[in-house]
Amino acid sequence: MTTTFSARSRTAAAAFGLSLGAALCFAGPSMADPKVLAKVDGQPITDEDVADAMTDIGPGLPQKLEGAARQKYVLDYLIDLKLAAKKAEADKLASTPEFERKMAYYREKLAMEELLGSVGKAATTEEAERKAYDEAAKAEPPQQEIHARHILLPTEEEAKKALARVKGGEDFAKVATELSKDPSGNGGDLGWFTKDRMVPEFSEAAFKLKEGEISEPVKTQFGWHIIKVEGVRTKTFPPFEQVKDQAARYVSQKAESDAIAQLHNAAKIELFDADGKPLPPAPAVDPSKAAPAGADKSKTP
Repeated sequence: MTTTFSARSRTAAAAFGLSLGAALCFAGPSMADPKVLAKVDGQPITDEDVADAMTDIGPGLPQKLEGAARQKYVLDYLIDLKLAAKKAEADKLASTPEFERKMAYYREKLAMEELLGSVGKAATTEEAERKAYDEAAKAEPPQQEIHARHILLPTEEEAKKALARVKGGEDFAKVATELSKDPSGNGGDLGWFTKDRMVPEFSEAAFKLKEGEISEPVKTQFGWHIIKVEGVRTKTFPPFEQVKDQAARYVSQKAESDAIAQLHNAAKIELFDADGKPLPPAPAVDPSKAAPAGADKSKTP
């Protein structure tokens, strides 16, 4: 059961945003003999089978189904599975060309997952994690970061009226809540951000202010802004131990992507259109560009 559990664990993990490397920690070999939880016509269902099925169908179960009730649901599912599969075999439904074709697909899928899991696990060493961390840290040197609020209005005249109110002593967040056209609300709070996260006109004005200062009206593509800086600090890259898990996932995923790229480049791959005519060969895959891409960090006020 270990092989099946490992493969399905990685399948479910990938579907819900986890890397194969992260899922491997749940897919190790059992340290004790499987515990039989039920038998169907003499065929055992073990705790390993339940864990396997839980990884497969668990994410789709209702959140309120917890603990023993969740375990029982999965065990009942496995009982149904064995009964239905036995009937399908008796009715020769598992002997059709279509069934064999699907079986071949799932066999290859599981084999691919086993290969990628093995590659990712082998690549995920502390040395590789630290190297990935050092490269990421080098690419993100310390930057100034500010915490700001803003009031967004459609015209300069309205912005000047809002500015007069806050300069007259009214609470900035209160005026923002009352007047601002920013749909995010929250008293105009933009949280902490670096200069590159906002549109240029906004950033240029905001990063010239000191803590507690309020800007004159600033025009951007979104309208007219009044900006107040609540705080200023230097953003530094987090320590290795804090992001070790992310480094491990990156190393694993990059190794898997590189492995697939190498397989592509070593193989003869032919493509055909709907009429069966050959298509131009696909360009070679560059392993350096096959690694997971980073998230878009752009942000607008």
